[in-house]
Amino acid sequence: MYNLKEKEMIFVFTGPDGSGRKTVARLAGDTLNMEGVISSTTRAKRPYENEDIDYHYLSREDFEKAAANDEFIEKVEINGHLYGIKEREVEDKFKKNGCIYLVLNKEGANILKELYGDKVIRLFLYADRVTVQKRQQERGDSLEVIDAHMSHYDEEMGYKDECEHAFENYELAHTVFEVTNKIEKYLTGALPLKK
Repeated sequence: MYNLKEKEMIFVFTGPDGSGRKTVARLAGDTLNMEGVISSTTRAKRPYENEDIDYHYLSREDFEKAAANDEFIEKVEINGHLYGIKEREVEDKFKKNGCIYLVLNKEGANILKELYGDKVIRLFLYADRVTVQKRQQERGDSLEVIDAHMSHYDEEMGYKDECEHAFENYELAHTVFEVTNKIEKYLTGALPLKK
């Protein structure tokens, strides 16, 4: 397991699918010059996604081989698909920058929280059920994929109170501004980590 150095931190963007967590994470990361770590998955690439930008797409065989070699810092299975973060990628990103961000579901966020405690700050993004469903339709998700996502909506929303911070995401520019300000307070020491 990668051991975080004194000033290294992980910001985890989480929340229901369609909450805008990936978009907000990228924009906040760009603003703060913070590196993002990309998850690996066995699910098929969606039409609007890009290899090595949205995910590293692996066959189940390759994923399981990497898992058997202890390459993943965290891994979960959701709706029959495997997802995971490779430890080497986390280490490589930390070499470039003292803080990184990831976009994870609550299971992945919990694993990192258990591993690294207060050095993991969970940023929960959300919008109402109708809004997230509409966003998924607009980006071209199939009805089957949307139904699978929406079946987890209430469970995902229940995770909000466990996270360090929560942000309603209806106005993207406003949300990015709020999130960036919050992260900046950790980076400057204005919001200290618990000891």
